[in-house]
Amino acid sequence: MDPGTEPDTATAVFTDHRELLFGIVYAMLGTVADTEDVLQETWLSWEARSHGAPIEHPRAYLARVAINAALARQDAVRRRRETYIGPWLPEPVPTESDGADRAVHAESVSLALMVVLESLTPAERAVFVLADVFGYGHNEIAAMLGRTPAAVRQTAHRARGHVQARRPKYRVDPAVHRRVTERFMAAVSGGDLDSLIALMAPDVVLTCDGGGLAPAAGPRPMHGPERIAEFLTGRFHLRGEGLSVGFQPVNGSPSALMVRDGAVVGVLMLDLQGEAVTGVYAVTNPEKLTRLH
Repeated sequence: MDPGTEPDTATAVFTDHRELLFGIVYAMLGTVADTEDVLQETWLSWEARSHGAPIEHPRAYLARVAINAALARQDAVRRRRETYIGPWLPEPVPTESDGADRAVHAESVSLALMVVLESLTPAERAVFVLADVFGYGHNEIAAMLGRTPAAVRQTAHRARGHVQARRPKYRVDPAVHRRVTERFMAAVSGGDLDSLIALMAPDVVLTCDGGGLAPAAGPRPMHGPERIAEFLTGRFHLRGEGLSVGFQPVNGSPSALMVRDGAVVGVLMLDLQGEAVTGVYAVTNPEKLTRLH
């Protein structure tokens, strides 16, 4: 009888694929705690299976287990969001560090895209994440989800159409994105309403996630450059004492981190079309900021 995969080898194989698995599951669920729980389930399944006959395609096996565990968890995640106070945003994840976070890169899991993914069905989200974010083929996805390639193709078409309608693809140079973010924060901290308004598109939207645990912009997203500029400059004036602003990539985008007494108390990310700010995403919920530093 084949002894299967040795324990040390099983651990090494799982570790080699952990970045990929983290990225897939995080893109599905939007929270780090749930992602880590799913990865633990995936490891337990992998470790138990490794004692049997060797697995010919570990990457496909691990991805299949992880994506199905994430699908099984989605209902519970959605129920929690129904009682969430105020707008909900995905948990920000740094994207310039070692480990699993490197799988969260570029446009793939930007907050703007992940907000759109929230409106897809679980099946549409799974197919979109696997196909459009991580480059899996329809046949591979069909095997993972237990569906036919034709069904996967139809689901992918629906998902892409929905995402494209709500978030057309705009490629923004990272240097431009960083420069606009720095100018935006300079205008906020300096109380320069005119400069701040000039940076924003007429249909700009501010979404602020405080989770009922920290200051936010209200129970719903805020619209319009004048209102948003007045809110941000006013809030910074009231609460800016002892606050420093730093910049680092978060969810693949240049982002501003507000730091007080050595702790991150807020992160702000911008969505751009060209150099115009079309979306402002702010997370102040302290439970979502523990991975930022």
